[in-house]
Amino acid sequence: MPKKLRKQHKESIGFLVGATILSIVVSYAPFGFVVVYPLRLFVTFIHEGGHALAALLTFGEVQKLIIYANASGETYTVGGLSLLIASAGYLASTAYGAGLLMLLHDGGRAKAVLTVTAALILALTGFFAADRFSLFIGIVLTGLLIWVAIAWSARWAHFFLSFLAVQCCLNAFYDLKTLFLISATTNLHSDAVNMQEATMIPATIWALFWIVLSAMALIMALKIYAQHLGLISTPGKVSRVD
Repeated sequence: MPKKLRKQHKESIGFLVGATILSIVVSYAPFGFVVVYPLRLFVTFIHEGGHALAALLTFGEVQKLIIYANASGETYTVGGLSLLIASAGYLASTAYGAGLLMLLHDGGRAKAVLTVTAALILALTGFFAADRFSLFIGIVLTGLLIWVAIAWSARWAHFFLSFLAVQCCLNAFYDLKTLFLISATTNLHSDAVNMQEATMIPATIWALFWIVLSAMALIMALKIYAQHLGLISTPGKVSRVD
């Protein structure tokens, strides 16, 4: 590990640690769910957007996307590769959070990432939102992201994105844990049940498979993050140790 880190790198680490601590505190605080409720809806948008994108990429059609007030959602598709579409929701949430982690070593990218994310949410809302609540939430989330990107300082935008990354990763694993318990104890409809019907492999196995893939993606993202900050050496790179 280098004796000295750049000021920018120290700030990135501080923001990520601070965002993680804040996420833990909020999760146990009274009425903390009110604070993270918009972020839960955001993660649901990313989840359902993963289904929609997978359908489009496999030459299917997205009929509608619905976000519910309890932070669940549904995406209705026709055609496309059903195995990929069903898997894409939970994996998209993890991939987005992991992707943010890999980008957060450079705070200068925060506003650009927020702008691109706002455009994604707006596109999902404009093309596929099927009811008033979904439309309203999509517009609110888009406005929030644009407001942070434009009105906040680069440092605060960096911290906000760090908090968003932590929330995405935590919510992805929370949802996957819930999916596993639902698959193991009930017959409720879920993405894992869709996979079970398509492959005859039990829903619990699919839930476990997605948990393992998500954990691997998060570990890889943290490793790349640490490499960018110089906390661990890059494979093939000669390091000097004093």
